[in-house]
Amino acid sequence: MDIALSISNNEHDIIRACIRKERWAQQMLYEEFYSPLIAICLRYTRHDDEAMDLLHESFIKIFRSIHKYQPGTSLGAWMRRITVNTAIDYFRRNTRRRTEDIDLAFDLRSPDADAVSQCTEQEILAAVQQLTPAYRTVFNLYVIEGYSHREIADQLAITESTSRSNLVKARAKLQDMLHEKHYSGQGK
Repeated sequence: MDIALSISNNEHDIIRACIRKERWAQQMLYEEFYSPLIAICLRYTRHDDEAMDLLHESFIKIFRSIHKYQPGTSLGAWMRRITVNTAIDYFRRNTRRRTEDIDLAFDLRSPDADAVSQCTEQEILAAVQQLTPAYRTVFNLYVIEGYSHREIADQLAITESTSRSNLVKARAKLQDMLHEKHYSGQGK
């Protein structure tokens, strides 16, 4: 008989078991945090397979450094930070750097932002996944994770103006994709 235990009730014991590399504890941690962490991975990758690779790489890092976790802090936030940092590393490994002119980015406009409000979460996620790796990473770090352009520039080894430019272009591209999807589906 399988018994489901909540991590919050036994966090200390589960962390200690993970430090001892006990598979049952690792599985429990994986199952408990799979959903929120795969959501992060999906935002930073183009395909589900890439997201799963990123998730598994994140969990490997989590299990290797679980002994550094400070009890009393948020386990979920700690794991989220490792996952976001793993996504940043993934971006660095798999992307070539491009410098964009910020002046060009300011000329970009969306014909109708209302189309975005008509889209489902899945449609928005699919659109984010279609962005280039540079646009997708800056968009996620700024809009979702709350990093400043200076922090993004430091993390990705780009300039602040490139970060700003990539964000403006990512937003414009997302609005265009969602506008096209919304109006092409209703107009025909």
